[in-house]
Amino acid sequence: MEARGCLLPQPWMTASATRRVMAAVAGGGGRARFVGGMVRDALLGRPISDIDLATDLDPERVMGRLVADGIRVIPTGLAHGTVTAVVGGRHFEITTLRRDVETDGRHARIAYTDDWAEDARRRDFTINALFADGDGTFYDPAGGLDDLVLRRVRFVGDPDQRIHEDVLRLLRYYRMLARLGIHGLDAPSRAACRRHAGRLPALSGERVRGEVERILSVADPRPVLAMIVDDGILPPILPMATAFARAARLIALEPAADWLRRLAALVEGGEPAAVDAARRLRLSRQETGRLVAMAGPWTPADLPQGGRALRDRLHALGAEPLRDRALLAAAAGLDRDGTVRDIVAAAAVTERPVFPLKGRDLVGLGLARGPQMAQALATVAAWWAAGDYAADREACLAQARALLASG
Repeated sequence: MEARGCLLPQPWMTASATRRVMAAVAGGGGRARFVGGMVRDALLGRPISDIDLATDLDPERVMGRLVADGIRVIPTGLAHGTVTAVVGGRHFEITTLRRDVETDGRHARIAYTDDWAEDARRRDFTINALFADGDGTFYDPAGGLDDLVLRRVRFVGDPDQRIHEDVLRLLRYYRMLARLGIHGLDAPSRAACRRHAGRLPALSGERVRGEVERILSVADPRPVLAMIVDDGILPPILPMATAFARAARLIALEPAADWLRRLAALVEGGEPAAVDAARRLRLSRQETGRLVAMAGPWTPADLPQGGRALRDRLHALGAEPLRDRALLAAAAGLDRDGTVRDIVAAAAVTERPVFPLKGRDLVGLGLARGPQMAQALATVAAWWAAGDYAADREACLAQARALLASG
């Protein structure tokens, strides 16, 4: 495997922890190289967080060498040939070179190899089939560097075969385009994704959620979302996510990327559709609650024009839900005056009115817990709201005393 060039020295390459791990593997008679996305990002000049290594040693020998050198080892994925070394709080994921023996579209049975080019041939995209030595010398057995220069996402080898091996690669294709930006499209890769979209329901909701979240979290996913819509990728996994134009308007309006709010903009069909989307993506209870709270229909009341109207909505919702619904209402075309950004800014600096009494306050006035107490609290709360939330706790207690005395 011939070298293609050399990375400029970078702190993560020369760090003592990195050198220690790579030296431990070399001490076992093997070689460790940086691999995949981290090499791609290094070539793009992007920051590196996780350090992934590939090695021609089998996992047992890797673990033996690391332990012998006093390095903590976690057998994070032995079934896939992966162990994790921990040095100085930094994690190094080390995976033995592999080849696929058998695949079913979700899982693969693998065998180890010492052939770097063979390992590259089983990877998803050419830009992820890059290796680099500890000194920065990098290798490109699949032609990924040319694709990286063109910002082109291309499957390694036959796209249909790559997707057949793992259908999640179909969603990763669009995620990589979202991350790199659409420039030079590879027609065979995109056509294969279209052909295999019907296989996406075989994936678990958790795996689909991971890719959907990453796509919707990039700064501007609109070009890729347009492709996804054109290619018919969403109907098999999120048939309710049809409102692309509304999502595009939201992305242009929102102050920062928020994948769940963008999903809410895509979803058509109100709360039932939001519940269905949350179920399909295996969202947490908290995420489901927020998605449902953001669901349409939206009304002009979601765009309070300051003053009492703003305080009413803040009292009912809170600042963050108000912001969500205001942005979504604007994306739905209800912001005819173009004031949504002012509303969001005002909500962020306006104190939310909070009713100052609780049930225990009425217990202190001699009222037993039950329906009568609930009704009394509701009556005083309505009086407090009618006064524009101005009454403090003592004034509300006085009103409660007067109510109980009269009744």
